[in-house]
Amino acid sequence: MDLRIKSFDEYKEKYRQSVKNPEGFWDEIAKTFSWKEPYDKVLEWDFDGPDVKWFLNGKLNITENALDRHLEKRGNKLALIWEPNDPKERPIRYTYRELYEKVCEFANALKAQGIEKGDVVCIYMPMIPELTIAVLACARIGAVHSVVFAGFSAHAVADRVNDAKAKMVITADGLNRGAKQIPLKRVVDEAIENCNCVESVIVYDCLGWSPNMKEGRDHWWHDVVQTMAKECPAEPMDAEDILFILYTSGSTGKPKGVVHTCGGYMVYSAYSFQNVFQYEESDIYWCTADIGWITGHTYIIYGPLVSGATTMMFEGVPTYPDPGRFWQVIDKHGVNQFYTAPTAIRALMAHGEDHVLSYSLDSLKVLGSVGEPINEEAWRWYHIHVGKERCPVVDSWWQTETGGIMISGLGDISPMRPSHAGYPLPGIQPVLLDQEGKEITENGVEGYLCVKFPWPSMLRTTYRDHERCRVTYFSHYKGHYFTGDGAKRDENGMYRIIGRVDDVINVSGHRFGTAEIEEAINSNAAVVESAVVGYPHALKGQGIYAYVVFEKMPEDLETARAEIIETVVEEIGRIAKPEKIQFVSGLPKTRSGKIMRRILRKIAEGEPDKLGDTSTLLDPDVVDEIVNGAQ
Repeated sequence: MDLRIKSFDEYKEKYRQSVKNPEGFWDEIAKTFSWKEPYDKVLEWDFDGPDVKWFLNGKLNITENALDRHLEKRGNKLALIWEPNDPKERPIRYTYRELYEKVCEFANALKAQGIEKGDVVCIYMPMIPELTIAVLACARIGAVHSVVFAGFSAHAVADRVNDAKAKMVITADGLNRGAKQIPLKRVVDEAIENCNCVESVIVYDCLGWSPNMKEGRDHWWHDVVQTMAKECPAEPMDAEDILFILYTSGSTGKPKGVVHTCGGYMVYSAYSFQNVFQYEESDIYWCTADIGWITGHTYIIYGPLVSGATTMMFEGVPTYPDPGRFWQVIDKHGVNQFYTAPTAIRALMAHGEDHVLSYSLDSLKVLGSVGEPINEEAWRWYHIHVGKERCPVVDSWWQTETGGIMISGLGDISPMRPSHAGYPLPGIQPVLLDQEGKEITENGVEGYLCVKFPWPSMLRTTYRDHERCRVTYFSHYKGHYFTGDGAKRDENGMYRIIGRVDDVINVSGHRFGTAEIEEAINSNAAVVESAVVGYPHALKGQGIYAYVVFEKMPEDLETARAEIIETVVEEIGRIAKPEKIQFVSGLPKTRSGKIMRRILRKIAEGEPDKLGDTSTLLDPDVVDEIVNGAQ
C-alpha cells in the first residue's frame, strides 16, 4: 500500500485532480485500506453547521489497518522501537506480531474491567511502549481514548477527565524525564478526588515504586493482563464514530476537546505520513514528540503503523545525559526520517556544534520540523549540521484540529525555502482571505489562512460543545475553516506561516507577524530565543514589546538593547523596531515547548493580575520573574 507521490510533476498532477474531483481522489486512496463494510458515499459537508462526514456508512477498525493486515507479510518486521531515557538501559523492540498480541491482551483486560464501545478512557502515562499499547487497545474495542500529557497538573487532569466523563484512567507509578523522576499516580489520585465519573484506574509499574492503591478502584497492569488471551476481535466502528478526544488550549481558560473520528483520520494520517516523509519499506522513522500531543497520535502511532512502518518512541529529553543524545540515538538505530520541533533545535544550537559533529548521521534521509514556524537561522543550522546539506527539511504546518499535516514539503521531491512551509498536500485547499473575507487569488500577498474545502482528518466537533466548534473555527468567514493563522504566499505559491492572527502586530497600519520580528532578533549571535507581543501605544496603535533570552545576561543592557534594535531595523525596517525590550532568563512555555504569548501580552499590557492559570507551564516561576522585571 504505497501511497507516495514520486516526483514534483506527479504532485502537481495529483493536486490538480484532488481539486477538480476531491471525492474521486479520496475514494481511490480510501479503497486501499481494509474496510469491514464498504462506504456508500465519500463525503457530505456543510461548513456552516459545521457538519462534515467522510466515507459514510463504511465500517472499519483502525487497529486492523495498523496491525492485523500487516501480519501475513510484515509479522516479523519491527513495528515499534522504544529508546529509554537512560542510554545505559536496553531499548525494547516489538514486531508487528508481538505488538498485535500485546494490544489484544490489554484490550481484553479493558473489557474485563467493564470498558465498552463508546466509553472514554483517559491515558496519563510516560513515553513507554505501554502508552502506545493502551491507545491501540482502546481503539480495538471502540473505547474513546483521551491522552493527557504526563506533565499536566492534577487540576488540568481533573478538568479533562470531567469534561470527557472518563470512566477509567490508565497511568503509571511514575516516569523518567532526563535526570528527574515524576510521581504520576500521586497526580492522578489528587485529580480524581474531584472526578465522580472514574470507576477504575490501571497502573503500570514503571519505576518499581509502591504508590497508594485504592482497593476496588486501582489495579496493576501486570495483574489485569495476566490471564488474558492474545487475540481480541476488533470492534466494527462506523467511519464517523469517535476515535479520540484531544484537549487543546483555547482563548478562554477552558480546554477544548477536539474530536477526531475513525475513517477519515485513518486515511489521512497514513497518506500524509507516507508523502511528507517519503517513507520506504525498510526505513526507521523517528518522531520525538510526546504522544500527549497530536503529533504523537498521528506521526508516532497511527500514520506510521497504518502504513506498516517501523516507528520509534523516545522516553527522554534532547539534552540528557548530554546535548548529543538525539544524534547518538539516530546513529544507534540508523534513523532515516527525523521529526522534531524548532524549540528543540534552538535549544541544541545554544550548545554549539561539537555535540552534533561527533556523530555521522549518515543514515538520515529526511528532516522534519513541527509545532511552530522554524526561523531561518535554526533551519540553516538543522540543514547544515544535522542533514549535512543533503537532507531536505520538511517544515510542516498543521494543527490539533486538522489531524494531519496540511502544508509541507514532500521529502526530497518538492522545492524548499527556509521558513516557508511550502505547498499544500493534495486534497487540501488553503486560501488567503482579506479582512472582509474576500479571497486573495494572486501570489506575493498575505492574508488570513483558511481552508475552503473539507479534508478527511479534520475535527468534527468539540466534545459535548458543538457551538464552541462552530464559533471558534467556522463563524469568522462563511463557508471556510479558519485556522487562526496569518500567512504569506510567495511569488511561486509557497506558503509561509506568519503566526497567529492575534500574534500579528499592527504598528501605524503596518502588519508584522511576531515570528518575523523574533527571527530578526534571534539572528543576533548572543540571543538564545525571544518572544514578541503587541501592546497598546498612544501614537502607533500598537507598540512592539520584546522579551529576549541571552546566552549570558549582558553586562551593559543599554548596548545590548541598541544592538537588537539595530538588527531588527536592518532585517525588517525602522517601523518594526521594538519599543520595549526586557531581558529574561526564560519564557513561559507549555510542556510541549509552545511559548504562551497570551501571558506575555498581559504583562506587556500592564495587567499581571489577569494572567489566568499558570500552573500547567513548564516552569511557572519564570512568570513571576518576568512580572517583577517588567515593573
